[in-house]
Amino acid sequence: MEKISENRCFGGQQLRYRHQSAVLNCEMVFSIFLPPQAASGKIPVLYWLSGLTCTDENFVTKAGAQRYAAEQGVAIVAPDTSPRGEGVPDDPEGAYDFGLGAGFYVNATQEPWSKHYRMYDYIVDELPALINSNFPVAGDRAGIFGHSMGGHGALTIALKNPGRYKSVSAFSPIVSPLRCPWGEKALSNYLGADREAWRDYDTTELIARATTRLPMLVDQGEADNFLKEQLKTELLEEAAKKAGYPVEIRMQPGYDHSYFFIATFIEDHIRFHAGNV
Repeated sequence: MEKISENRCFGGQQLRYRHQSAVLNCEMVFSIFLPPQAASGKIPVLYWLSGLTCTDENFVTKAGAQRYAAEQGVAIVAPDTSPRGEGVPDDPEGAYDFGLGAGFYVNATQEPWSKHYRMYDYIVDELPALINSNFPVAGDRAGIFGHSMGGHGALTIALKNPGRYKSVSAFSPIVSPLRCPWGEKALSNYLGADREAWRDYDTTELIARATTRLPMLVDQGEADNFLKEQLKTELLEEAAKKAGYPVEIRMQPGYDHSYFFIATFIEDHIRFHAGNV
């Protein structure tokens, strides 16, 4: 690993690193906040997954999470949202909702995406192994959360790996890629035309077959301009109710899709995770 930057923050350290990813076949960057408690021993760790067009830096600079992570004594890891670099394919038309910045946290099976776009394996296996071996974190005390595409990633990854995470939360998640334009574009390209394969990356499908129950918190702004067409929170409510899966879904009047929304409620999410990890 190569350290890119280090900043003192709320008594802890905000760090940024570059490393070569064997899973993604490219160089990757991630950020990690270590609270003051990391100097005294291993601490719980939270993984934050960002949304479309984002890198690791959006959350680090806009969410205001470090203050609350320092108070609760938890580390926060923020990876990039997709593979990047020379030779990594992008949307042929340069659209924001596919390709670079839009890895969707799946393992692509279709060419030319399958060589690099394996963000699921990167988030679940490769990155945690790197974090656990290089930083004072307790890998068995982990939570995962995210926003929009990253909310989709956090929810699906947690539901598919319940023993790996103690809690999961999301802001404005894409709850059913099977039933929204963003998801249909990404999954048809990454996974192919067989929609059955898409079900493994759809929260509403996974919650219906879940055999364990993780603490789950979802915040959604009622003034989010993507709510009706892309996010469709009501589908998660219906699926959770039908499956008997206890999810706390909070519809927040007046809030939109931005980091102003995330910054408003990030303390709640960090406290939620800290109480479970």
